[in-house]
Amino acid sequence: MAEIVTNVNWMAVIVGTIVAFIVGWLWYSPMLFGKTWAAGNGVELGSAASMPIKAMVLQFVGLFLIAWFVGVTAVESRLLTFILAVIAFGVLQASGGLFAKKPQAVVLIDFGYLIAASVVMFLAQAIL
Repeated sequence: MAEIVTNVNWMAVIVGTIVAFIVGWLWYSPMLFGKTWAAGNGVELGSAASMPIKAMVLQFVGLFLIAWFVGVTAVESRLLTFILAVIAFGVLQASGGLFAKKPQAVVLIDFGYLIAASVVMFLAQAIL
């Protein structure tokens, strides 16, 4: 248990989580890929007041866990392990989207966000 908390740069984990969440807000907004993503999933983009709170909380928790994973791999100088994990999870996410018969654009948007969020977290560890 100690190896997943000892010497972790918690500031980088927290900053990486928050910035990745903000990147997601922009990524799925009408300014970037939100309209295409929503149309491909058969949902409507709503106002801030109608956002699915449970989904947003789970998104934040998931981002925190990924950022923590980056922090643990950084301590052990195993960031290549993190890169391999991101690629593996991204491919699995993409296959799930394709099994669900989502449009290729939606699959690529979701995969792209995972990569973008991971790059943010990687950079937070490198900078902070």
